[in-house]
Parts: sequence; C-alpha cells; structure tokens
Amino acid sequence: MRLLLLGLACALLGADGPSHPAPREYDVLRAFPPGRLAALSKNDYPDAKGLTGTNRGVGKWLEAGPQRGSCRGVIAAVVADDLRAADNAWRGIDVAFAHQRDDGGFVAEIRPNGASAREFPAAVETAYFFLQELGRMILVIRQSPHEAHFHDRIAAIEPKMRRACAFISSGYDTIIAKSSKAVNRIIIAAKAFGTCGMALQDEALVAKSRKLIAHALTLRDKEGVFIEHGGRDSSYNVVSILFGQVLALHVPLPEFEAALPAAVAWELTRIKDNGEVDVTGNTRTGVGKEKSYSGEPKNVNYTEVAMALTYYGLVRKDAAALAAADRVFTYSQRPHPAAK
Repeated sequence: MRLLLLGLACALLGADGPSHPAPREYDVLRAFPPGRLAALSKNDYPDAKGLTGTNRGVGKWLEAGPQRGSCRGVIAAVVADDLRAADNAWRGIDVAFAHQRDDGGFVAEIRPNGASAREFPAAVETAYFFLQELGRMILVIRQSPHEAHFHDRIAAIEPKMRRACAFISSGYDTIIAKSSKAVNRIIIAAKAFGTCGMALQDEALVAKSRKLIAHALTLRDKEGVFIEHGGRDSSYNVVSILFGQVLALHVPLPEFEAALPAAVAWELTRIKDNGEVDVTGNTRTGVGKEKSYSGEPKNVNYTEVAMALTYYGLVRKDAAALAAADRVFTYSQRPHPAAK
C-alpha cells in the first residue's frame, strides 16, 4: 500500500526532489491516503452558530483564532469536490468577519481561564492564527477547479483581509517579543503573512513572512530541532514542521526546507511502533506542564503529527515519514483512556 501511495505521489507531484519547484498544495492534499484528510478534518466544521474550535466548544464567540477551523473545513471539502460541505464550512469565515473591528482586529471576550485576546499582543496573535488558514484556503481554492464557485466571496472578503493584515503588521514587533520562546508561533505568524501576501499579491506581507522564518531558524538546537520553552517537545516540533512546510508550498523558502530533514528525523524517533507519540522529556505537552485556555492539560496534537508527516512523506517521497504517518493516524483513530 505504501509503495502504491509513493507511486501515486510521484505521478501527481512529479518525480523531482525538494530542490525543484514545490508542488501545489492542492495536489499534495489530493494525494493523501484515501479518507485521511476527511478524518483529520472532521472536527473543523462549524456548528449551527457558525462557531469552530474553542468557540464551538464553549458555545459562544471568544475570539478570531479558533475560527481557523472553518478554513480547514473549506479546504478539505474543496479537495473532496464537496461544494455543499465547503459552503457549510464557509459560514465560520462569515462569523469571524462579523466580529471584525474598525482597526482590522477582532472582538475578543473572556476565555474560560479568565484571560482574553483583548490586549494588543494577544489581539495580534489571535488574528494571525485565523489569517494563516484563511490565506492558505484562498490559495488552495485558486489551485482547484472550484475557484469560480468562490470567486465573488473571496473578492468580498479581500478588503477585510487587508485590514486584518494591516492590523497584524502594526503588531509585528510584538510577535517576536511575545513568541520567541515558542517558535511554532513565529512560524504560524509567518504563514499568515506569507499566505495572505500571496493571496492579496502584497509583496510587503511576503517579505515579513520571510523575515519571521529567518528568525525561527535561529530558534533550533544544535541538532536542528525546534525549541519550545527551552527544550524539545514532540508535539510542538511538529507544529513548526507542519506550518512551515505548508507555507513553503506557496512561498519559496529554501533555507527552511533545508532545515526540515533534521527536525523530522528527531520527530520520527518519537513515534512508537504502535503510533503513539513519545512525550518523555517534553517541555510543554503530555507531561502536565501546561494547560490550554479551556483549563485542560495540553497533550499531543495527533492530527497535526499525522498531517505533518503525511505532507513531508508525500512531498519528499520519504517512505519512513509515510510509514510513521500511517502509524500515528491509525493510533489517533482508536479510542484511548483519558489522560490523568
């Protein structure tokens, strides 16, 4: 099965290595193993109120960042040629922009833990968390056969995107100051600037993306693993791998692509034979050191691990990464006892 998948990937994505032009993300997603993208995206669709993520979890609007799931839902549906599902997912985008302020940022309410995204640095952060999937969504739609179906809607939100991008640009300095201990957020911000810059044909935004990636590359240890809170974390290392390599499918980033093999090599050592991700020595997830803003302990994000290794395996034609992705995906789909 894995050899068949590699053969299909080569046919769809081309036989050249990573030094050659990147494949289109739409084609990479179409090359995913059957059913995988749908399974990994099933929780991204909005509820009856148009809410996704933590907003959906608490049953009310909290902030913009959690609405990024609706963008992922649109992408998965577009790749599956399911325009009805894509239209359903788009409701979450409309809800997000219904909460946009005049300054381009978004209304924020109090989180369950008592914090909020009302202060400027946090407002910038929640905005770029949403924008990094919104820009990506538009680029994937434009690569697909379904651009005409969304053309008018995309045109309608572009002015709102520009205001939101101007807002996060005004807070550019806060991104590095706030997130350099958590390099994954630097890369997520870079993805927001880069994908939105490409979608809006704004080279200034793309330049900011490249600058953030250059900074992120300084936040690795001597073996090339992305550092989180002073050490290694088998979940957050994957976040940096995933979002950086997705960005690199749209914005040429040769230095980042050259750094990926080392980060992936370490990650593969953390994947057990049964697909469980080893959390031994983690600085943030799976070891009770941090809580999410809903108050629950942070654990490994298996969706992101499976996604990252599948992308990497398909783009790099890497059988070991694909095998690990298979194990992680299978493990993630089985019920497991709740963490204590």
